Amino acid sequence: MTTSMGEFRSRVLDLVARIPVGRVMTYGQLALLAGSAGNARQVGFIMQGLAESELPWQRVINAQGAISTYKVGFGETQRALLEAEGVSFDESGRCDLTRLQWWPDREDEQPALL
Repeated sequence: MTTSMGEFRSRVLDLVARIPVGRVMTYGQLALLAGSAGNARQVGFIMQGLAESELPWQRVINAQGAISTYKVGFGETQRALLEAEGVSFDESGRCDLTRLQWWPDREDEQPALL
């Protein structure tokens, strides 16, 4: 069964809307959960249009736990928004995905913020 681009976009946006404060998801993780594994780049394109929306776009980061939006001019904003939610970054600009990555099937877990 294939997923149309419209369905994929809708699933991605639904998942982004559900990411709790202080937690993150990766582009690849969103692609996988939205039914199109390997399409992290497509998720990135969807995220580019969300900076002015009410969706928590800032909670989507790359697989290394880092912010990828510096090259499109939103990196500092994204980092500030995440830090305001309690997400911290190490000296290399990465957050701890082991602690902060959110999976919808584990919604009952509380954020492991320090």
